[in-house]
Amino acid sequence: MKTWVCDSGQQLEIFIPFLGKYRPFSGHCCQTCTPKSWDGFYHKQLSSLGFRDAIRVTEEDTRYRGWLVRRVCGFLAVWDWKIPADTPGDLPARICRSKRVRDVATGQTRGLRGDGESHWRWKEKALQILAEIQAPLSLLMLRLCSWALLRLLNRLFLSVQLHRGQLEMVLRAARTPGVPLVFLSTHKSQLDGLLLSFLLFSRGLGVPRVTVGGQPCSPRLRALLGRLGGIFLPSRMEQTPSDRDEGLPGAVLAAYVEEVLRSRQPLLIFLEEPSVALRLSAPAREWLALVYRAVRDGAVPDVLLVPVGIAYDVVPGGLHREGAHGAQPLGLGACLWAACRAACRNRGCARVDFAEPFSLQEFAATNLVRQSCKGKPLEELLLPTILGTWPSQLDGKKAEIWGPGPATATGLEAEEEMLVTELGLHSLSDGVACSAVMAVGITSALLLHKHREGVFLSRLMLDFAWLLEEILLRQCDVGFSGQLRALVRHSLVLLGARLTLYHLSPLGDVLVVPEASAEALRELGQHSAAILPVFASEAVGACAIRALLLEMLPFLGATVGPSGIVLSQDELRRKTLELLQLLPPNLLGFQPCQPLDCRSQDIVDKLLLCGLLEAEEPESERWVCDLAPRPFCKRWPWTGMDFTDSDSDSEDEVPKRCFKLREPQGSPGFLLFLCRLLSPVLRTYARAAAFLDRPSWPQPEAACVESLLQFLAEEDGFEPPNRSLALSSLQTFKEMGVLEEARTPAGPLLHLAQPFRSRASREKLEAFIQQFTQP
Repeated sequence: MKTWVCDSGQQLEIFIPFLGKYRPFSGHCCQTCTPKSWDGFYHKQLSSLGFRDAIRVTEEDTRYRGWLVRRVCGFLAVWDWKIPADTPGDLPARICRSKRVRDVATGQTRGLRGDGESHWRWKEKALQILAEIQAPLSLLMLRLCSWALLRLLNRLFLSVQLHRGQLEMVLRAARTPGVPLVFLSTHKSQLDGLLLSFLLFSRGLGVPRVTVGGQPCSPRLRALLGRLGGIFLPSRMEQTPSDRDEGLPGAVLAAYVEEVLRSRQPLLIFLEEPSVALRLSAPAREWLALVYRAVRDGAVPDVLLVPVGIAYDVVPGGLHREGAHGAQPLGLGACLWAACRAACRNRGCARVDFAEPFSLQEFAATNLVRQSCKGKPLEELLLPTILGTWPSQLDGKKAEIWGPGPATATGLEAEEEMLVTELGLHSLSDGVACSAVMAVGITSALLLHKHREGVFLSRLMLDFAWLLEEILLRQCDVGFSGQLRALVRHSLVLLGARLTLYHLSPLGDVLVVPEASAEALRELGQHSAAILPVFASEAVGACAIRALLLEMLPFLGATVGPSGIVLSQDELRRKTLELLQLLPPNLLGFQPCQPLDCRSQDIVDKLLLCGLLEAEEPESERWVCDLAPRPFCKRWPWTGMDFTDSDSDSEDEVPKRCFKLREPQGSPGFLLFLCRLLSPVLRTYARAAAFLDRPSWPQPEAACVESLLQFLAEEDGFEPPNRSLALSSLQTFKEMGVLEEARTPAGPLLHLAQPFRSRASREKLEAFIQQFTQP
């Protein structure tokens, strides 16, 4: 592996992966936003430390030895785990003495009689709000539940892999004096909070305070989670998050977060909801804003942020459903019943990855400067191209981040609001980037996007090895190891309910056929979703190539093959840029800080690197000194050259760079596979454009989302509706100016913008999206 520094100052690495000998490290922080944090806690030797099964506890993890210890080693190990930092014993008094809380209380009681009585009332109210937010840790209950959770995890998973080098990197960051750690995690299932709390507690990082998101909990479950380290938003703020800065609840919550950071307790924030993946949730914005304000106001000098990625072979518990959004409160009995059902199923593997910690202070300073040079709004960039009001041209000054929607209900000022949103989206993309790809995800992607009609097991094994090598070449790690046949069989066993296997004795092979039901498509789609961020750049480029081929189709002869088609670099970049403007970066796993014009050029470079494109050298670019005779050429090379003097200041146009399509060696059907990776996203967007004809406008956004989900579920042969994609499509339409939001006393209403009230404009929008979509 070689390392060099390019002209921009960024360190680049190139390597040739040998399966089983090199595991790429994919958790570096962003060089653009946090250049000083780059390699601050990571060192190359950490990559060779290997992995540890976090749920495998032996007598070596205790202070004792013997045959009896081997039988109760789990209980003894849990009892020996240390808690480096805990909640201060005088926390209620500190909260009441907080200047923020006292100022709010003074403003509320000003002008009232009986100062002593009013003081007692607001203090009692502040303590009630604090009790809603958190509860004191119960060490006895914590250790007993950790031991029970250890037993449960061993029933749910074959292993929970943790990279020793990543763990050592986080431990080094935890030893930074006076700077607390905040873990920003992706969210795959309702088990994530307990799993990450268990891992941090067992590895000596302390008991984290875990934020509980939008999932409502029963009083019993809420009380139990509070004693184990769970923290909640006050009930009033959950109902009206826009009033966050008003009143006593916001002041108490802000003071509590400051005290948690001062005491250096780890804080764990989930950035998304399991049912709405890859979208920054409203509770996550609340908690991130509180952490940022604590640093800005000087409560702590800085905070080290650690993105976390979680990957499962199969999401445990069965609690993650598309229709679970807004369901009834989750109870303790429902959790126990889900755990029992999951324990009876085939066991998969899990992997937890930590990205490189970075400084919140440095991120804020860098991005506050960058906000002064924002690009044009999406309405000015994409809408004219769709409606054909002027020719589309490449523009280097594009909108650099996918900004928050209107009225994100945080009550922050404009700069703060944008900074918190970009911090959350950036950390979410970092968590997705460092997440490992599991064996079930690779198998599901092959069955869904390459072999939906069925495939022989021998061919599936060859494609598994090919896709595995492509993933490693892109510096993404995988969460498994072992023999190829065992890995594929393990995946087929876990997917067995959605597959049909036919053993063909004459051929000595097995035919694997996925079901054609909507439930099977939904499950395979969920498992294969982890593949898209790995190939997102190539998938966008492949869909742009498809759109160009669709435009060229009427002019191509019947005998022209793919190798005879020449694509202009300018046209390819134009189509790529249009697709990048349509789709939000977080949906593809891109970092929001990279300008779109740079990303479009990067996509073209990656298409060349993976072999889908080949540079076409025009005659004018051949070297003058190349005078060797060429086969089948009747004339000498110099006979066609012009040796006359030429004006050096001539204004002849520079030849345009062109590319030929080609099929990479050993990767048949790679272009079609990449197009199909992105097709579920684009089909949802296209169906959302068709949905604009259906409802009566205006209507509330919540009702519009439910109507869109129902509309998506009605089409035969269409994948089951995905709430995250539905929300993203409506957000894109609002950013583009297709939908507008009107403020009314009853709440905001969505209605069609003036240009799209005509059916012709809506058809243009749908046709624009369909050109990129592979059936």
